[in-house]
Amino acid sequence: LYSRSTLIFNFEIGSSYLADGVLMLRYFEFDGSVRRALSVVKKRSGNHEHTIREFKLSHQGITVGPPLKGFSGIFGGTPVYKGEEAPLMPRDTDGPA
Repeated sequence: LYSRSTLIFNFEIGSSYLADGVLMLRYFEFDGSVRRALSVVKKRSGNHEHTIREFKLSHQGITVGPPLKGFSGIFGGTPVYKGEEAPLMPRDTDGPA
């Protein structure tokens, strides 16, 4: 199921209404490399986490990192880092992730 969205999370009525859960995925640049972020935007029943986390895909599956604290604007398209120590996952040196 795929839906276009704007930067303020206006989902098309059909897709959002039909989905029990909606994940927001985004590329962002930090320290000269392209990284991936995800967050749960909607979960139909029960509570869910509202943080934004970095994730990696590899031949071993998906790895989800700690919350991206100190960042703002990741899903807005202009990420800014204001923290002291970035909570990012280590870079892969063996090849593309």
